[in-house]
Amino acid sequence: MPIPDDCVTELAQRVSGKDEVLLLWHPESERVELAVRDVATGVSFHLDIEPGNAIDAFYHPYAYAARSDESDRTVRAEATSVDG
Repeated sequence: MPIPDDCVTELAQRVSGKDEVLLLWHPESERVELAVRDVATGVSFHLDIEPGNAIDAFYHPYAYAARSDESDRTVRAEATSVDG
């Protein structure tokens, strides 16, 4: 039975304009994940990053998103509430 990858460590976090960028470490799978979310719309994408490229990807997430194959990218739209 596989061990769930529930233990995630946040390595870095920053907000740039309307984008929130997270660099996450999944120790069970030894995976580094880059997560970018547009705080205005809730649209986000997640990429697996080679550990040696983690800091560069953190500061240049859209360059890495452009390089990634569509099969490597997960895009999620989160529900956002609008006051009205």
